[in-house]
Amino acid sequence: MDTRAHADQWLAGWNARNLDAVMACYSDDVDFAALTVVTRWDRPDGRLRGKAELRRHFERGMHLAPELTFTEEAFLTSPGGYALFYRRENGNRALDVVELDQHGHAARVRAFYEQAQQ
Repeated sequence: MDTRAHADQWLAGWNARNLDAVMACYSDDVDFAALTVVTRWDRPDGRLRGKAELRRHFERGMHLAPELTFTEEAFLTSPGGYALFYRRENGNRALDVVELDQHGHAARVRAFYEQAQQ
């Protein structure tokens, strides 16, 4: 899968509130880091490892934000990955830096937020 198609699938999954579609974008052993991990799970390093932990994190996020939507603002590419800059329904802007594995799944993700996010 190319980077643009991956980002489109990810955005569509979130905007449809389809957690299975979102999770299909990630590798089984994904390494994910975000400030939301610190606030939701009290993990100082902000890291989750593996699809099971990430799914639980995203389920909680969907519960906390029932009107959740993401609107793309910029898409930047690099070899083997991309960065997606987007705005949330609450006005907060975020940047996800995504590295894809050989199967086209997100293997390493770092999420950055303009303002603190639950």
